[in-house]
Amino acid sequence: MAKLEVEVHNSPVGELIYENEEFIFKFTTNKHLDFISLTMPVRTKDYVYKKLHPIFEMHLPEGYLLSIIKKHFSKIHKMDDFGLLEVMSSSIKGRISYKSNLKKIDNNLSLNELIHSKNEKLFDELVEKFALNSALSGVQPKVLATIEDKATLKFEDYIIKSWGEDYKELALNEYFCMNVIKKANIPTPEFYISDDDKLFIMKRFDKKEDGTYLGFEDMCVLLAKQRDDKYEGTYEQIAKVIKTYVSNKNKKKALYYFYKMTIINFLLKNGDAHLKNFGLIYEDIENIDLAYAYDVVNTTIYIKNDIPALHLLGSKKWWDKKHLIRFGIESCNLTQREAKDGFDECLKAIDEISKDIRVRIESEGNNEKKEFLESLYEVFVKNL
Repeated sequence: MAKLEVEVHNSPVGELIYENEEFIFKFTTNKHLDFISLTMPVRTKDYVYKKLHPIFEMHLPEGYLLSIIKKHFSKIHKMDDFGLLEVMSSSIKGRISYKSNLKKIDNNLSLNELIHSKNEKLFDELVEKFALNSALSGVQPKVLATIEDKATLKFEDYIIKSWGEDYKELALNEYFCMNVIKKANIPTPEFYISDDDKLFIMKRFDKKEDGTYLGFEDMCVLLAKQRDDKYEGTYEQIAKVIKTYVSNKNKKKALYYFYKMTIINFLLKNGDAHLKNFGLIYEDIENIDLAYAYDVVNTTIYIKNDIPALHLLGSKKWWDKKHLIRFGIESCNLTQREAKDGFDECLKAIDEISKDIRVRIESEGNNEKKEFLESLYEVFVKNL
């Protein structure tokens, strides 16, 4: 039998047990505010799953990080889901954590130095230092690092992403796409790009100013799906989750933001907008909202005939304005006017950022990077 003690806001609330090929979570508290997930309220009956509960699986790394961690630990520790969670548990920080004797990692890198660094091996060095602190999903090379912001003299958590030969200039791609999201007045985390365009840097958005954490759950958790099922879902299901869980005071705004996220994902051809790229965030059970937008990129630059990650209106196809507005009305509870205005706001944002790309193209001296930016620009202006 393997066991992990689970905490909420650093206070013990229950035990996660792996026994006889079953994953068992049992609460050791009766306080209803110590729920583990919006889908797992406090109760006396154990939660017994054949696979790791989605809320705990959400903490496991994927892709690049997973391969790095397995390379370092597979010889000395079993690397099934429970074993991986055990290895990661001491460094998982959030509303949910695990009992550990985590030692603070010394760090002398500032945000300014990260953005303006000329060290070509900086990302590799960050991975070496922070891989075990990076419970991040997704196949893209990324790491969660604690970085000093010298303007505020505070240490903050930043997700730092790089890219490989298969996804060239992915940092530039995400930077311009996220600027469209921001320009369309959809809430986003703070984000930056390094001077050499090799790193996309995004501030962790579930950490409060006082150092405590908000609750965050992605749509795989909220739809009771495993991470391997992140492409098995629909935009309509996400809208339904928002209607079910988001607090009444935030619901209309959350549905409107989600509608605009959907439009931008379709117009910018983001074929990787899967269930783990949408989520809810909450202070407590009375204050639940849609999480900030994140992980927005164009994928058709790399995969010419890529399709949407999730179904919409019964199909995985790039729907046009008429159908997207229909989705806004039918699934997001918008009026015809609200849906049309939201669509127009997204188009305006794409138009404004496409002009920024054009300016960048004209000043770019690197031919490969210039060619990439031309392709991205074509995607942006195609729907204008």
